[in-house]
Amino acid sequence: MESWKRKTAFFLAGQTVSLFGSSLVQYALLWHLTLETRSGAVMTGYIICGFLPGLVLSPFAGVWADRYDRKKLIVLADAFIALVTLAAAVALFSGAPEIPLFFAMAALRSAGGAVHQPCVGAFLPSLVPEEQLTRVNGINGGIQSALMIASPMAAGALLGFMPVSAIFFIDVFTALIAIAILAFLVPSTHPQTGAEAPSGGYIEEIAAGMKYIRDHRFLKELFIYIGILYVLVSPAAFLTPLQTARSFGPEYWRLTAIEIAFSLGMLLGGAGIAMYPGPKNRMKTILAANAVMAACTIGLALSPVLPPAASFSVYLGFMGLFGVSMPFLNTPSTVLIQEHVDNAYLGRVFAVFGILSGSLMPLAMLVFGPLSDALKLEPILAATGAAMFILVLLVPLNRRLRNPASAEER
Repeated sequence: MESWKRKTAFFLAGQTVSLFGSSLVQYALLWHLTLETRSGAVMTGYIICGFLPGLVLSPFAGVWADRYDRKKLIVLADAFIALVTLAAAVALFSGAPEIPLFFAMAALRSAGGAVHQPCVGAFLPSLVPEEQLTRVNGINGGIQSALMIASPMAAGALLGFMPVSAIFFIDVFTALIAIAILAFLVPSTHPQTGAEAPSGGYIEEIAAGMKYIRDHRFLKELFIYIGILYVLVSPAAFLTPLQTARSFGPEYWRLTAIEIAFSLGMLLGGAGIAMYPGPKNRMKTILAANAVMAACTIGLALSPVLPPAASFSVYLGFMGLFGVSMPFLNTPSTVLIQEHVDNAYLGRVFAVFGILSGSLMPLAMLVFGPLSDALKLEPILAATGAAMFILVLLVPLNRRLRNPASAEER
């Protein structure tokens, strides 16, 4: 096996193990809060706690990813998240009130994730040849989707006979495995040396990264488009468990089923984009995924009005198709960033990308969450799905987004 393939395989294996444990905790917390409260306001509070620390920390984390050893930063972030999870498990066993503890846990895990995300995004291109980035990112998405099929099944089964706090210990164990793989089997490949290395103060470096994005004409417009899309996707991303509990029933198996359908779709989509990366113009793939997501969002809105015998099955079908579309959005978007951004700025650019993906959707929930307590969810999903279709029609009018390869970057 070629050297880069071996290193990449170890790296992806460690991150996949870590994802499995994190997914168990994610599903356990979300489902516990959904079924215990059935409150859009509580879910919104939990989501906000899960993004605010990351929003504040991400710009600094991007500087760290461009200044320090990215592998060590990933290890430290995983270790911090594991310690937070362990402390939360002990606190629950000691009788701490659940909702405040879960909110605090979401906030601290968000801080660790804010460091982890830009480091992983900037680390992978240093392992993989540029011509293989789309394929490797697609394989990575497919592998992670496969585990995300197993994790909701495991979370639903485990919640049936053990307290949510016990699941936290599984996450700690998987984090330790991931740390060991990364620390001992993957070499450091931190690329910034000499004149490339960021050397100013943090504020200056953050400002330099923001200026780079602002002056990078294609990147700026790509981020605006992605940001608008994330806002429109947020009801389908966050409120479908609540819709399931309200419209179909509050059983764990239903929540498990929608997550499995979505993850199975992501697995198929990841395999698809790994085998066929799509047209050379990656924006065509992204817009096709956008259109499918719009259709699925409207389908999720209409499914509950179908005859009861068929409605939940149709709903699962739309969730699965939504999942298929995700790798065709995320993988080309990631590769476009990796291809168009100078290596010395990759950490800071991925930090801003992380802010977009990690904050705009929860911020949108400040509107959609309370709205979901005042209205049925179906009109909200129908309206955002229609707006996504309009976005698909508008983007090709932008010359740079229409053809990234010929866009003037600076």
